[in-house]
Amino acid sequence: MKIRILPAALALSLLPAALLNAPAAHADEGMWQPSQMPELAGRLKALGLRMEPEALSDLAAKPLDAVISLGGCTASFVSPRGLVVTNHHCAYGNLQYNSTPERDLLADGFVARDLAEELPAAPTSRIYVTQDIRDVTAQVTDGLEGMDGKQRFDAIESRSKALVAGCEAPGGLRCNVYNFHGGLQFSLIRQLEIQDVRLVYAPSELIGKFGGDEDNFEWPRHTGDWAFLRAYVGPDGKPAPYSEGNVPFEPASWLTVSQQPLVEGDYVMVTGYPGRTNRYRLADEVEQVIDWQYPVTVQYLRDSLETIERTTAGDRAAALKYASTVAGYNNVLKLYQGNLDGFARMEDPVGMKRDRENALRAWLADGGARGRETIAAIDELARELEQERTTRERDLWLGNVNGGLAGVAVQLYRNALEQAKPDAERKTGYQERDAARLRGALEAFDKRYDPAVDRALMALRLQRYAERVPAAQRVPELDAWLGIGAADTTIPELDARLDALYASALGDQAERLRWLQADAASIEASADPALQFAVGLMPVLLADEELEEARAGRVSALRPQFMQAMIDFNADQGRAVYPDANSSLRITFGTVRGYSPRDGVRMVPFTTLDGLVAKVTGKEPFASPQSQLDAIAEGRGAQYRMESLGDVPVNFLSDVDTTGGNSGSPTLNADGELVGLLFDGNYESLNAGWIFNPELTRSIHVDTRYMRWVMDEVDHAEHLLEEMGLPHD
Repeated sequence: MKIRILPAALALSLLPAALLNAPAAHADEGMWQPSQMPELAGRLKALGLRMEPEALSDLAAKPLDAVISLGGCTASFVSPRGLVVTNHHCAYGNLQYNSTPERDLLADGFVARDLAEELPAAPTSRIYVTQDIRDVTAQVTDGLEGMDGKQRFDAIESRSKALVAGCEAPGGLRCNVYNFHGGLQFSLIRQLEIQDVRLVYAPSELIGKFGGDEDNFEWPRHTGDWAFLRAYVGPDGKPAPYSEGNVPFEPASWLTVSQQPLVEGDYVMVTGYPGRTNRYRLADEVEQVIDWQYPVTVQYLRDSLETIERTTAGDRAAALKYASTVAGYNNVLKLYQGNLDGFARMEDPVGMKRDRENALRAWLADGGARGRETIAAIDELARELEQERTTRERDLWLGNVNGGLAGVAVQLYRNALEQAKPDAERKTGYQERDAARLRGALEAFDKRYDPAVDRALMALRLQRYAERVPAAQRVPELDAWLGIGAADTTIPELDARLDALYASALGDQAERLRWLQADAASIEASADPALQFAVGLMPVLLADEELEEARAGRVSALRPQFMQAMIDFNADQGRAVYPDANSSLRITFGTVRGYSPRDGVRMVPFTTLDGLVAKVTGKEPFASPQSQLDAIAEGRGAQYRMESLGDVPVNFLSDVDTTGGNSGSPTLNADGELVGLLFDGNYESLNAGWIFNPELTRSIHVDTRYMRWVMDEVDHAEHLLEEMGLPHD
């Protein structure tokens, strides 16, 4: 799989501690599928769950039917009128989309006083409500034996598309086939797709991003990371594009906000859509991440952030356009550096993985012919992955050259090529089901594009390509466009090439949408320099895609054998195995719990308003609105205080197992009531996507009492508290 380190949805991810001769897993480890919850009933009850464990496997009942996906973050319904709560950083792009230098919603926050004041979110914003999860393994995998890699890939893709098409036929639905355990199992997941999403309320970023990147992934934390959206549908109750005539969606159920405070040791659980973990990867894959992928990514992100800062200096309008990109880059930069620091603290993470794989091999060796066949499959998987690494520099930098304005051109040309095919034969992302989102992304491009900034970032990517890609891996088509040879590591005429590229008209929305309707011949005949760039590179992009798909097909026949062996091994030891995160609905559980990052240091699990004030310097990122400081000084909102703290709780820690994509997930108590929102992890746990350490891995949540205190005493969003059925001053 090619690695990309461009902005958009950068999320995360060895074997968990439960696997391969490790001690039994702590109750806090595991991102479990809802269907697995009944078999965990004993553990759940022992930790303190008061509701019936079986209820956590029912997609049609509270709380699961109130937990929704935003397509990268998690959220939940909290009222019968489609009110949705998620993280501030999950709504950040929508705040940025609606901001101008004259009306800066990021800086000032936003409160819609009634439905009429609610603002349309970005055109690509969606809310997904999971309705059904059905096993389709047999429909996807039967008869694949004997196929070569590309045939196998195409067969899986074709069968998945057919399942999706049948699922989506009634309309208003988004269906996808997800693979679990590396392709050992497949599920068809049906979701209601709500297309009209509106911005309702978000505090100022002085609250929503308090501490900024300096506090990101750190504890203690005092961040008000929440925002409210609303789901709208047509007057007939069915999903529909944005229209002033649409009405609030009425969910079947919604979460109840708890009136009782949490204390240390209390049971909590998080339900959400974690993006990706890699706990079942081979040692060689972990080694590549440590030695190459993450270091390269960290350096590229640092250079990109410097480029954006330099080219937006003194230009508030441009800075606003890249605010969401900068936030995402900073988050991933610290995340990847935290992974590297975490691996460095371990004695030998790669050796640990090899020891575990050797333990599995020893167990398989006692399994006769079948065991030997599985060992051979694992060896072949390792060889495939090694072959993939031989072109990693080319794959990385060629992929990243196709970003920004050039990426729009490539997307438009690829769309034209795909539209000439029957819908079922088009690549994912270019089918009729994708048309509205593709158009929305092209419409919204203006809000996140400045030609000077994009040009500077493109220059950085092209220079990296020339510097880093070995001569044997170079792309003749790109070299020819740049006017360099395969041995050249500099681009003498780069400015002239970029001048020509950015003479393109694709910076104009109307022009982009016009070309969205064009056929391939028209684009091929166009004189637009960005489209010419796309036409020139497309053959090599398509050829590389074919090779990647063939390898993915071969890997899809090998990795499931590895995973089946691990599942069988653990079953032999009496242990359940959870799948790696893959953006599907999961449940993780544990307790409110602090930790000790090093000798003599104890991190308590709650922070307070008093601790927030102690951090305030008056300068961002440690500045607070004066209205908030006044409310604290006057002791307002006493009803939100915790007796055990003598203050209002702001954030709290738990030992639940979460990762990227869980942002915005509701944190529920033992009765399934909302007590907080998951928004972060601690720095010491950032490599938990690869290796889980129960003593150090913690999740960070914003407490609903702090949310209510700010809504009541600072932002005066009392009408939303009333909508959620909550008392206030």
